[in-house]
Amino acid sequence: MVWLGVDLGEARVGLALSDPELTFAHPIGNIKVHGNAMDAIEDVIDIIEREQVERIIVGVPLLLSGKQGESARKAQGWTRELMSRLLEYRNTGQIQLNDVPIVELQDERLTTVAAHRQLSDNQISTRDHRPMVDQQSAVLILQSALDARHADAIRSNEAA
Repeated sequence: MVWLGVDLGEARVGLALSDPELTFAHPIGNIKVHGNAMDAIEDVIDIIEREQVERIIVGVPLLLSGKQGESARKAQGWTRELMSRLLEYRNTGQIQLNDVPIVELQDERLTTVAAHRQLSDNQISTRDHRPMVDQQSAVLILQSALDARHADAIRSNEAA
């Protein structure tokens, strides 16, 4: 079982994968999109098929107030398009998946700030942040989902 984290950016889409035990997220790179994240969908589908991804966590950049802005609406549109293509490709046999992955939207407010802070804490120069920040944000988005899953499992075991 593997999960994929996605951070949609204007220049790049950052990606992260979980380990099979769903404990840790690690960066797997960026896809350059030059202003249109829709350009990354086919590459993301290739990764989903190759890695047999079972769940996709897409960061949705809500405003600090918690409301949706333009970026959040773009993330939702991107997610709908990804799901539409996954279903179409699976139904026509263009991709081989056991099941179409579950796709979740997750609030990603301030992940970019946290990603820059982590990169700085790891002695990576500010000049070198730009190509790394999107994939580091994807790691944070995915790790947050993995941690929530783990916490839910602990609560379930305690309740039983």
